[in-house]
Amino acid sequence: MSDTPLPTLHFPFERDLLDAPEGRVLVLGARQDFRLPEGFSEALVVQGFRPDFIALERGGFDVRPLPEGEDYPSALILLGRHRAENEQMLAQALLRVKADGLIVAAGTKKDGAASMRKRVEGLLPIDDHASKFHGVVFWLRRPVEISSELLDQFTPAEEAADFFTAAGGFSDDGVDQASALLADHLPEDIKGPTADFAAGWGYLSTRLAARHPEIAIDLYEAHHASLEAARQNMERHAPQTQARFFWHDLVQEPVEERYNFIMMNPPFHSGSKAVPDLGINMIEAAAKALKSGGRLYLVANRPLPYEDALQRLFRQSGETTRDNSFKVLWGRK
Repeated sequence: MSDTPLPTLHFPFERDLLDAPEGRVLVLGARQDFRLPEGFSEALVVQGFRPDFIALERGGFDVRPLPEGEDYPSALILLGRHRAENEQMLAQALLRVKADGLIVAAGTKKDGAASMRKRVEGLLPIDDHASKFHGVVFWLRRPVEISSELLDQFTPAEEAADFFTAAGGFSDDGVDQASALLADHLPEDIKGPTADFAAGWGYLSTRLAARHPEIAIDLYEAHHASLEAARQNMERHAPQTQARFFWHDLVQEPVEERYNFIMMNPPFHSGSKAVPDLGINMIEAAAKALKSGGRLYLVANRPLPYEDALQRLFRQSGETTRDNSFKVLWGRK
């Protein structure tokens, strides 16, 4: 089964079911493999996930982390796995495409594109749809009038308990068990420059700042919306703490700063696929960013084989604690 909705998105244009409108198209959710359908000449591509952003920029696209502009003649939406994120992209298309402009959305069946089509069809008139290449594509014309009540249907609140979260980001429904375990077992003697790698919406940083408000913390995160949520959470929960925010791909982009302490709950998935090497790459990035004598504390699923990497990259390493699902590991340069 295809992992990309791109062939499905191209299908109505290749079969002459749709003509490409003239002018610059707004593209939402494009991934590294993206290419414009035949007949489209220029695009503003919106992608907030840093690795995809870098790949699209290298591919020659004008790419931004957030939507810009209005009165686009058309919008193309590449639907993903996260319903709330998909709905936010549709809301942006409705806001930024001109009246009667074309909006085309496509996604894979395994990611729930058929359900998304039915959801939109219950709120807006859809011109047509097609199923092809293990995916679903549907298209509609932007209504002349867009009510605030309609937009509210596609812009759910992004707050979990007392924290701001980000649709499509890690743990967007609240505090995850692994991060809570790490936060509970951070050492007491943390001093000097500190970093939160793969910071998400900033839970670990807010917890550390509550204990050590004097520590300056740099937050690194590849998901742009999560980083903005982290900024809001630090302002809300730790206004006294000096914090900097880096939209950064820790695997591809070197870290220029050097730290006494780094904490992280590293990702080990790319899309829906488990990629344990991703966590190892993050450990390597942390090792390079630590000063001599600096420490890394991380949390991981118990089966993940990170101990060998810690022994290889650090002068000392070990395990602090574990529960039924997770373990807290550390290394000292």
